[in-house]
This record gives sequence, structure tokens and C-alpha cells, in this order.
Amino acid sequence: MSDAASCRKIGNYAIIDLAGMPAKDVPAAQIAADLAELCEQIAWDDQIRVVLLSFDGAMNEEPQTEPNQSGGLDGFSLTEPVASLKQPVIAAIRGDALGLGLELALACDIRIACENARFGLPHIRQGKMPSDGGTQRLPRLIGQSKAMQMILTGESIDAKEACRWGLINRIVTSASLMDTATEMVRDMAEKSPLSLSFAKEALYKGMDLTLDQGIRMELDLYLHSFTTADRTEGITAYKEKRKPKFEGI
Repeated sequence: MSDAASCRKIGNYAIIDLAGMPAKDVPAAQIAADLAELCEQIAWDDQIRVVLLSFDGAMNEEPQTEPNQSGGLDGFSLTEPVASLKQPVIAAIRGDALGLGLELALACDIRIACENARFGLPHIRQGKMPSDGGTQRLPRLIGQSKAMQMILTGESIDAKEACRWGLINRIVTSASLMDTATEMVRDMAEKSPLSLSFAKEALYKGMDLTLDQGIRMELDLYLHSFTTADRTEGITAYKEKRKPKFEGI
């Protein structure tokens, strides 16, 4: 693994720092490889309940697919390792989230950004189009009309507009970004990891189902939670008026 990405495990949460993203000499493919390795380690670690992903949105863009010797395509995805995690992922966006940087932010579940950050998918201005989930995740998040505007014009929006559109969840100062994001992660990490993963699964899978199908899936997951020790602990703690201690079982 290169120095493009690092991960710290603190109690029941992990902090991934993509220090290599702003560096023009760090290929996006290398960052993607490092991120995929870290996400694989996190996916197998049952102690990690929440992930904080800290990064600058700027990135050395490069083709995500290249012809190989057999005539096929070799490619990478920066976003899929993050989007595939069962744990909630909170993005702490330190600067502008443009291009692949925004596509990475879209792969996270909650986004916190600095007040001076800008957001956009400028691919169309370079004769390209988003290729790492941008055309699919953006309209699901902010609606088709606003996504069309951002993608087909290539224009960027500021943090206040992004928050109004639902693209980001919170705006903070640069100085308070990590403290704010870490506080949210710590609070979430005290919740039942099973409930967190069930709720995340219901939210995402439900978007591809009819309302009736989504409600049935939600009920199935809810009933499944009844079989867990965390459910019992939650009820017991409530009756005893104390803070629950969830074990993820």
C-alpha cells in the first residue's frame, strides 16, 4: 500500500484519510487500490461500526478503463469499495468535491463539508461524462432535474446550494470539520451495528423496489432484529434507564 491512504481504528469506528487525493503525482488508480484494500479490511472487522472518510475533493483525474492485451478493458472504481460497505460511511470533505471527488462523496452515506467548498461534475466540459456512479447516485440523491443541470452543464455549486439541494448534510468551518464529523461518528458507533446495517440496507435497496415491496423488506429486517441480543439489550437498558451496551450480536 502507498502513502495515498491510511486508516486508524479507534474503538468501534475507523478513520480513513485519503491524503493522496490532492496530490497531482498520485494516480487515481493507486488511490482506488489503496482504498479498496482498506475497505476490505474494514468489511471483515466486526468491531468497526462506522467509518469516517476524510478527503479533499481534488483529484488527478485519469481514464478509469484502458484496453488490455486481450482487447478487453482493465478498470478500477474509486467508489464501489466505499458504497459496498455495510457500515455507515460519513464523508468529511476538506475542499472542493469535483469530478471523481464528488463521485466518491456520493458513495458515502452522510456528507459534511467546509463552508467554502464547491461541488460539481465537470466531465462534459472535457468531452467526457461521469463514469464512477455520478449519473446514477446524483439523481437518486437530489432528483433528476437538478442532477441533469449539474451533469449536462458541468457547472459547480457552492456549499449552501449543495446543502439546500440535499447533496450535503451539514456545512461547517474548516477548523471544525473533523471535530464535527468525529463527534457524529462516535455517537453513531454507540448504536447497535446490526440496526445500523439493517437500516442502511433497507434505505438503499428500497429505492429499487415498489413501495409495497420496500415496506415488506423493511418489515422482514425489523423482525430479523427481534432475534438479536442487541434488541434485548436495547429494551433492557430502556427499562433500567441506562445507556445500552450493544455487542453486535
